[in-house]
Amino acid sequence: MKKSILLKWSCVALTVVLSTAIYAQPSDKEMPKGFDQVRAGIPAGKLDSVQYASKTVGSTRKALIYTPPGYSKKKKYPVLYLLHGIGGDDKEWLRGGNPQIILDNLYADKKLEPMIVVMPNGRAMKDDRAIGNIFDKDKVEAFATFEKDLLNDLIPFVEKKYATLTDRDHRAIAGLSMGGGQSLNFGLGNLDKFAWVGGFSSAPNTKRPEELVPNPEEAKKKLKLLWISCGDNDGLITFSKRTHDYLYEKNVPHVYYVEPGVHDFKVWKNGLYMFSQFLFKPVDTTKLTQYTILGTPAATNVRNAKYPQILPDNRVVFRVKAPNAQKVQIDLGKKYDMVKDTAGFWNATTDSISRGIHYYSLLIDDVAVADPASETFYGMSRMASGIEIPDREGGYYAMKDVPHGDIRIKRYLSKASNTWREMYVYTPPGYDANPSEKYPVLYLLHGGGEDQRGWATQGKTDLILDNLIAEKKAKPMLIVMLDGNMGNTGGLAGFNENALRAFENELKQGAIPFVESNFRVQADAKNRALAGLSMGGLQTLYAGIKNTNQFSSLGVFSSGWWANNPKLSDPQYAFMKDNASTINSNLKNFWISQGGKEDIAHQNCQIMMKKFDDMGIKYTYSEYPGGHTWPVWRHDLYMFTPLLFK
Repeated sequence: MKKSILLKWSCVALTVVLSTAIYAQPSDKEMPKGFDQVRAGIPAGKLDSVQYASKTVGSTRKALIYTPPGYSKKKKYPVLYLLHGIGGDDKEWLRGGNPQIILDNLYADKKLEPMIVVMPNGRAMKDDRAIGNIFDKDKVEAFATFEKDLLNDLIPFVEKKYATLTDRDHRAIAGLSMGGGQSLNFGLGNLDKFAWVGGFSSAPNTKRPEELVPNPEEAKKKLKLLWISCGDNDGLITFSKRTHDYLYEKNVPHVYYVEPGVHDFKVWKNGLYMFSQFLFKPVDTTKLTQYTILGTPAATNVRNAKYPQILPDNRVVFRVKAPNAQKVQIDLGKKYDMVKDTAGFWNATTDSISRGIHYYSLLIDDVAVADPASETFYGMSRMASGIEIPDREGGYYAMKDVPHGDIRIKRYLSKASNTWREMYVYTPPGYDANPSEKYPVLYLLHGGGEDQRGWATQGKTDLILDNLIAEKKAKPMLIVMLDGNMGNTGGLAGFNENALRAFENELKQGAIPFVESNFRVQADAKNRALAGLSMGGLQTLYAGIKNTNQFSSLGVFSSGWWANNPKLSDPQYAFMKDNASTINSNLKNFWISQGGKEDIAHQNCQIMMKKFDDMGIKYTYSEYPGGHTWPVWRHDLYMFTPLLFK
């Protein structure tokens, strides 16, 4: 019995040891203080200054080469090519970064796979000194020329002179600033030559991400590790972030490492320390998002606000100063307790948050307030802070270099209610430049607790349509975003048949006449469409179905007649049954969508569609996972508008 237990625990211990060896990735997240200082009594590597013949340049060029402690020509080693910045040369890393000391200390701590490190001069021209105006055109172009020198001259020289492994799996490239851009350009542009690529504070020479990784699937298969790092106060961080954003969207595994710092060797030494520990070992790509110190300020932050920050795994770091508060929480649906530091800042890190926009509040001593660091949005029937979490599938509403339309805010005196109301109107690119052209119109409705601002701000309507129109996937159209709140009309949450009828009157007697009198639109049914989300979906069902002689398309997003309210829904079904033939013949598109089973309207919608089937009502159904949320409704708009006015 004792032998059996001992054998069992021995197997467990062996499993732990083996799993640790398989993925020997860094256990820490930054270089310890003083790690770049000489440590007594440990083996040291050797630095050689070498010269090689460059056919590319037509001269003899220099490089600095580090061989690890115990280097032997009887063994073959992988190679890291380590590049300098625009004002440096082959000695820049040595002068500013102490790479040999960092590497020696890592070897002493058994954290590094033995490797050769080559530090060349990345300015591939005959006079490659960092003198004069380093930004001269010929000197800048020489950094691009170095790609040929590296591939055709330097690598063959190194592999002939030193005991190296010569396959791509044992070749890495990394660099700082201009060298970071070179590393990304050359490494990602030559995946048959490099499997490990790192850019530290990469400079403007970095190619656009679509050029760097034109084939994401190939990159996923061939890259062992892609590392992108930068200091949070580095003016060049935008070049790293745009690459990260693209890689995130395309789901290419990588490290996006942001740390406190500027454009200097503190950041670059830490980059070498972290990156080198991954090299030439198996990499667990599922853990790469944990390697960072700081997150990225949310796109919804006010100007220059550093927090909230979004970490690569979509956890969110909140920080707020309230030195006299006794208790502070973040309310994101789930409440997170914040912890106060000695400077009076309260800090909290959330779980991983789902994509899209989320309303939130600060609870300061149990009082809900807006976060002064965040933009506010009208949601939950009040102004609330909002945070936008990146969406891999959100490229269709990204800001792109395409013609852009306008969103116009219009106030009008409604003939239906004799009150002043407001609408947001999207006009497509070219609207003002083509005074003789008339456009079709989509009337677009928000959900409960929101208003006419919802589709314009939370919904990204203008960006979605700009991109669709530029790709010729949707016809140029006006989108009129109405206020569907009709005041105190009674019923559940102020919503019953009176509210529906009031909105129908507003639509027909107030909004449509105003739009057709003040905008160049085509005023007939085939050029009008109506759609809405949640509460707006019910308004679409009511006003649209009763007026199919005025609309050619209806869109119902995350909505459906309430199954537990037959007093409201039964008359609607009775009308549809009596008018099924007219509805089917008038509507070119009756498009119904849901955010999957987690959508709170899902069950009502399924029951409603079963009734439609029984009545012979024709419709198209679509599902997009995400629940009752703005990512779903943005996608609904993206899918619905290309169907219109064709």
